[in-house]
Amino acid sequence: MTAIDSAPPATRRERVRDPADDASMTTLLRPHLPAFAAVVTLQIAGALAGLAPLLAVVELGRTLLAPGPADPGHVRTVVIAGAAGLLVRLVCTAASSGLGHVLDADVQLALRRRLAARLGRAPIGWLSRRSTGELAKVAGEDVSAVHPLIAHAPGELVAAFVVPAASLVYLLTIDWRLTLVTLIPVALALALVPLLMLPARAREQEEFDAAMGRIAGSVVEFVQGIAVVKAFGGSGRAHRAFLVAVDDFIATFVRWVRGMSLVAAGMQLALSPPFVLLVVLTGGAALISEGGLAPADLLPFLLLGLGLTAPVAALGHGFDDLTAAGRALGRVKDVLAVRPLPEPAALVTPHGHRVELRGVRFGYEPGHEVLRGVDLVLEPGTTTAVVGPSGGGKSTLVRLLPRFFDPEHGAVLLGGADLRDIDADELYRRVAFVFQDVRLLRAPVADNIALAVPYASRDAVVRAARLAGIHDRVMELPRGYDTVIGEEARLSGGEAQRVALARALLADAPVLVLDEATSFADPETEQAVRRALAGLGGDRTILVIAHRQETVAGADTVVLLEDGVITERGAPAELLERGGRFAAFWHARNPARQEEELR
Repeated sequence: MTAIDSAPPATRRERVRDPADDASMTTLLRPHLPAFAAVVTLQIAGALAGLAPLLAVVELGRTLLAPGPADPGHVRTVVIAGAAGLLVRLVCTAASSGLGHVLDADVQLALRRRLAARLGRAPIGWLSRRSTGELAKVAGEDVSAVHPLIAHAPGELVAAFVVPAASLVYLLTIDWRLTLVTLIPVALALALVPLLMLPARAREQEEFDAAMGRIAGSVVEFVQGIAVVKAFGGSGRAHRAFLVAVDDFIATFVRWVRGMSLVAAGMQLALSPPFVLLVVLTGGAALISEGGLAPADLLPFLLLGLGLTAPVAALGHGFDDLTAAGRALGRVKDVLAVRPLPEPAALVTPHGHRVELRGVRFGYEPGHEVLRGVDLVLEPGTTTAVVGPSGGGKSTLVRLLPRFFDPEHGAVLLGGADLRDIDADELYRRVAFVFQDVRLLRAPVADNIALAVPYASRDAVVRAARLAGIHDRVMELPRGYDTVIGEEARLSGGEAQRVALARALLADAPVLVLDEATSFADPETEQAVRRALAGLGGDRTILVIAHRQETVAGADTVVLLEDGVITERGAPAELLERGGRFAAFWHARNPARQEEELR
């Protein structure tokens, strides 16, 4: 095995515990509890201080309506007290709001970091069953939807309970009967709340969220595939998928609004100032006419009656945001709850890099096996090409070597050790992989190549790029290897694959897995890459999914995988001469003149 100046540092990096392992929201929010307490305390102080202006108006009304001249000193004191309460309310509310928004930003940052850490270690099988739009919605929209729950809910809840409680205590000291009358609008509004929580409303809200997710997914898929759509004239069909998602969303939204509108309108009417004043005036007039209440005592009920309903009305207006935030938080928790592949209890060090699959069975869904008892040995110094029809399990098989999945039955061994017993860092030092779907970082070309070996020298990076046939293209970029991909330059699919191949060559792992890694490359580049792989020599173990005859011809062993089962294996020329299943498969996919390439 040749080295490309990629010797690791003298000391091995210690295992770092993944912070996303503590996925519970309690653990996530525990560091922010002091800030939450400060927000609530400031809101309580502000809410109570906010009653001072109303009480000042009540006291001024009583003073002015009382027989005889008003005491100027008393009036001055009442006005100052009301103004001071208003000032305290403004200061406390502003401080609480500012601190709440800072807290919201901190929580959202922590959530996104946890999500990034969790998604980075989530099993590929779990990721493959979810669209890019769905995951983007969780990390983007759903995390942002938590904003009302963090930044506004504490203040609104405090206002909804503290202000009415304090007002009720004060009003009860004046007249308990009119206090009960003043509570009628609040009682009517609260009586309608259960109608918002019926199972039908919950289903409509879930359908609304699902429809939003389908729109997000269809937009992402359309944008990602727009080049293919234009090339093959399928824009009508692509637009149709998006339009279907939009129509579905509109129908869902209409059902949701229709079910909520009457209840919401009833709550708004019950808590509206005109209705509250009408109820209080009616009850107060009745008590005054009977002589049970002094006219001046009606004033606090008129003022504080609105104070009773206003916080509840504000909470009602934010009910949709709060329920949406709760659902969004549930989806975030679902992602954080995804467990990575289990870590070994006792680490085993591989001896050599002979790869063996023993009775491997695997399926993405229960009851549907993609691999059905695969036995395969990859000897050091050999290249094994896996061929077969689409859906036969080729990509699943090669993804077992980097341990993107664990087999349900059987084992995958490297150097005699089960992959499940090998430390992840040790495994990825021994196994490098290049897949057809390449993702490059928004970073310099050199950093993309040195992703697995960040301590590699620039000479080593250039040497790997030359082996992968991408050096000349890199030198054409504005700043060569310092050019930031995605900002200063964009690479084609074939060029991106060659950067990924250079990354794998620089890692210099003894096992190399290629999932048709040159599918986008031109013939000249593919030949250069094949020569580079052949020139690596040594005892490197190479497993490649092959579709082109040149790749198959250069392999030492060909494995035909059909319906999750190896149906034939051997040297390519021998299999073709044998005239078995491989020969029939190859004849069906390649012109007869290409047979000479395999002989």
